[in-house]
Amino acid sequence: MKLSTGYRQILAISAPIMLGSAAQNVIALADSVFLYFYDVVAGRDTGEFATIGFVSVFYLIIASIGYGFSKGGQILIARRMGAGMPERAGMTFYSMLYFELALAALMFLFMTFGTYWFFAAIVNNDSIFYQSLDYLNTRKWGVFFSYAGVAFIALYTGIARTTFIIFDTLVLAVVNIVLNYCLIFGYYGFPEMGIAGAGLASTIAEIVAFFVFIVYIFFDKTAKQMQLFKLPEWDWHLIKKQMKISTPIVAQNIVGLGSWFVFFGIVENLGERPLAISNLVRIVYLILSIPCWGFASGVNTLVSNFIGADKRQAVVPIIWRVAKMCFWVTMILALPVVLFPETVLYPILGSQDMTLITESRPILWILLIILALFSVVGVLFNGLAGTGATWFGLKLQFWCAVLYLVYIYVVVEFTTGGLIVAWTAEIVYWIVLGAITIWYLHKKKWWNLGI
Repeated sequence: MKLSTGYRQILAISAPIMLGSAAQNVIALADSVFLYFYDVVAGRDTGEFATIGFVSVFYLIIASIGYGFSKGGQILIARRMGAGMPERAGMTFYSMLYFELALAALMFLFMTFGTYWFFAAIVNNDSIFYQSLDYLNTRKWGVFFSYAGVAFIALYTGIARTTFIIFDTLVLAVVNIVLNYCLIFGYYGFPEMGIAGAGLASTIAEIVAFFVFIVYIFFDKTAKQMQLFKLPEWDWHLIKKQMKISTPIVAQNIVGLGSWFVFFGIVENLGERPLAISNLVRIVYLILSIPCWGFASGVNTLVSNFIGADKRQAVVPIIWRVAKMCFWVTMILALPVVLFPETVLYPILGSQDMTLITESRPILWILLIILALFSVVGVLFNGLAGTGATWFGLKLQFWCAVLYLVYIYVVVEFTTGGLIVAWTAEIVYWIVLGAITIWYLHKKKWWNLGI
């Protein structure tokens, strides 16, 4: 399979992944919106809207671990397809799937026995503490299907056949929305479960989406070329090769989302209102970052495929071309939200009390700058991962995250800048990360990485 550097090829690969790779973002968004109606609009004042902003970031970290390991498989699958070896791509997929399921079992055990002590150490508010546990008690069962699902997405992204990902993610979203409505509020004979219902709805949605993907594979002719109907043995050599690439990516995800989790933990000390405002901004961030997730995952496939086809000279130009597309798509979507938040967000939040949106306005302007940087740097950084230079990426992101957290801590604890200045830490983070990534890509140190 040979890919081109044209904008049509980039869009054909990236557009479906904008939804598929952001599946957890879609779930987190739906959970947050329904709990906003349940808690804020209905006037229950249970604090569950603030809680979902905190605990959903934690679950995104759990999900990102499985997603990170799948990225290593995706890079290797794209490399094998670029070299014209579909059967090796199939073997790589199964090694990835076996490992993902084993990892899911470990994550399930941690969420069952470890989260009580983990949250007890970092959460001061009793309401947020117990509501977070309620959410995870029903959400943790979906981790097996989530991890298997990202393996399927990595397979079809790696072979650049991403169209079905759109349909499967739409199934996930529709099931999640319907069940959120029923289980959070207790409609149509279902029990009123609040935040626990949001967790259960998301879990069931992942199960349904997983089985829809299984059915599709049975009717896909490409699956036969990759010998997907023949279960290979556990291949430790291939698993170790994937882990060598994936481990730094997983660590990067943990560092990146972990720093965001700590950010929400620090903001919690400012009170429930700042936490609710940050959660609203986080919802907007999740929506508007979807194009970047798609383009960033697409650039992984393009870069790895070109290297597999021995076209290293095309790598940096294609990364910049993808970054340019990502920037313009993100800005086109972001500007109306920042300029007219009451109008754009009203259909989503539907509250007659617009004070939360009004108070979020200054941070939304900061978010516009963040998204402008993220849309470019996110693609560049994922292009770096596509070359196989994942260990360098880990070291870079680690030190950028340290700078990010020190900045937030100083702002919150020792200045009066408050929430607005704390959010500017994202700007500092993306500027530093982008500058060093550009330097590394143009130094061409990745040319001789053998994977």
